[in-house]
Amino acid sequence: MRKVKVALGGKSYQVYIGSGLLAQTGRWLSEKGFSGKLVIITDPTVNKLYGDVLNQGLTKDGFSVNTLLVPEGEEQKSLETAGRLYHELTNCYAERTTPILALGGGVIGDLAGFVAATYLRGVPLVQIPTTLLAQVDSSVGGKVAVDHGQLKNMIGTFYQPGLIIADINTLKTLPAEELANGLAEVIKSAAIRGEKFFTFLEQNLDKIKSLDEGALEEIVFQSVKIKAEVVEKDEMDLGLRNILNYGHTIGHALESVSNFSIGHGNTVAIGMLAAARISHMMGILDGNEVVRLKKVIEQAGLPTEMPNLKSTEIIKAMKHDKKIRRDKVRFVLLKSIGNVFITDEVSPSLVEKVLVGDEKT
Repeated sequence: MRKVKVALGGKSYQVYIGSGLLAQTGRWLSEKGFSGKLVIITDPTVNKLYGDVLNQGLTKDGFSVNTLLVPEGEEQKSLETAGRLYHELTNCYAERTTPILALGGGVIGDLAGFVAATYLRGVPLVQIPTTLLAQVDSSVGGKVAVDHGQLKNMIGTFYQPGLIIADINTLKTLPAEELANGLAEVIKSAAIRGEKFFTFLEQNLDKIKSLDEGALEEIVFQSVKIKAEVVEKDEMDLGLRNILNYGHTIGHALESVSNFSIGHGNTVAIGMLAAARISHMMGILDGNEVVRLKKVIEQAGLPTEMPNLKSTEIIKAMKHDKKIRRDKVRFVLLKSIGNVFITDEVSPSLVEKVLVGDEKT
């Protein structure tokens, strides 16, 4: 097992990464001073796969467990679903000291985290991510939110968990496309701050895709470490933390315009390559670096071509990006693999060229 500390003063917490960790959850909660009642929020599929293992371990350590099920799908990340969960928490007599355990992927983590942050003005939160995307990205850093209309994560807050448990055994039941979905965020982490990590990915993607435990533990550890280092310096996303959105400016717009029919990892992969091409066309990023990025994305099983969506609609959706400043879209761009910068000086015509495929590399 490996650990990463997210050092945020009084809000610091540990991320545990390794195999067979679900059964140890009760012990770690007891060590943090919790006892008695707790609530698990999860979806039916994850509950069927891992609910018993988690529940049995918690019961053995003296906890009384209530499980609340949320149907699967991005559409559940809503104020309506949050309202239903508030009602169910009331029925469970959940108190301010009652921990909420978010067992599942990014949707469950965001939704349960938002509920934990707002129920009784905040109850303890434990993130137990079961997808690669959630383990390496969405569970870490305290961003919790629900969607509003077609706009992703528009209603939310910063609410750090007390503990994160990333059991890589849960990754072994992921469909190949869901593993690839998470690999987009792994590639992003390496692209923005981990040149050596990027080389590791280039050399080990086959092992990762074959679910080699050592390789999986390494990519989760390295990705979490990179994100923790950024979050520690900019918890509230006022500057440096923006770099974690590499590929997301166009990616989130693609999700919105496609009505969330394209997976998050797929849109981020497309967005990363589009941003690299923008940087190359601005004369900043070497063309060989664009080729390296494209090759890794392809090896991971992710798309590299724009979907059949109207570029005008994508650009319009980008104007709702949460990083907008003074009506200017801010892009995270590569100088080189492992080195990024933030700019609002990307011309709309250049974005249009990349969206329609009129680029040279």
